[in-house]
Amino acid sequence: MYGLRKRDESALELSNMLEKQPSRTALGAAAHRAVHQKRDEGRIFKDPLAQLILGPDADAIIKELAPGAVMDTLCMFIAARSRFAEDCLSHAISRRVGQLVILGAGLDTLSLRKPHEKAGLLTFEVDHPATQAWKRRRLTEVGLVPPASLTFVPVNLEEQSLPAELKAAGLDSNRSTFFHWLGVAPYLRVGLVIETLEFIAGIPGAEVVFDYTEPLENYAPERRASIIAVQSRAEEVGEPWLSFFDPCEIHSKINELGLRVIEDLGLREIRLRYLGSQDTYFGAGPHVIHAARPE
Repeated sequence: MYGLRKRDESALELSNMLEKQPSRTALGAAAHRAVHQKRDEGRIFKDPLAQLILGPDADAIIKELAPGAVMDTLCMFIAARSRFAEDCLSHAISRRVGQLVILGAGLDTLSLRKPHEKAGLLTFEVDHPATQAWKRRRLTEVGLVPPASLTFVPVNLEEQSLPAELKAAGLDSNRSTFFHWLGVAPYLRVGLVIETLEFIAGIPGAEVVFDYTEPLENYAPERRASIIAVQSRAEEVGEPWLSFFDPCEIHSKINELGLRVIEDLGLREIRLRYLGSQDTYFGAGPHVIHAARPE
């Protein structure tokens, strides 16, 4: 979770209902997407399945995410990164991209909403085996049927080869592919983030949208204590932040791997694009970035 202050710890707690779930961050992100539909009427990102997929405890989970300046910023970012990724995907499909890989899908509903069904898009959802099994049970519980164009690919990125598992699942590595990779990179080792980007860069016509967060030293001194508190709490629940990137650093690495940065949106750019706000954001924070392999 990004940008929370200590007084807004409810975003990391989501009550005792989450204690035994495979991924708190996956459920937390889904809850924020649902909150955006309910409180903001999907102003940035429309997801009619966001609340349904949370299951019978949806109202209680949403209630845990009390509104506030910092919480609203987090909700905005999660909604905006999904909107940005899906807008980029739409443009990619218009350029004949025919495969979609959703890395760390969690309770994302893109494959269930099927906005590109007529384009014949093949979708591969990749997630940790426990989290993916949890999602598939949840789909059954709420009566959502996965489309025939969707292939589930259970992968533990720390222990298994992503390229090998995707190949075994039917991904054509010679066909243009879009990688939707949200809410994952901060929880992976830096080396694994780079390895994944290197794999993506090796696919002709590949594109990727992913998010990252800046290192502590990029934040204003008065904000560091709250960021440290959030990091500590994430570690306590077993999902620590493991990677941080300065924008210049990650841009340079992406270029070195053979990809080209198309856009990188921080909170200031997100506010301007999706809310029309001219307010100047006060410093470092999360980013969502779009990169592609030059044709």
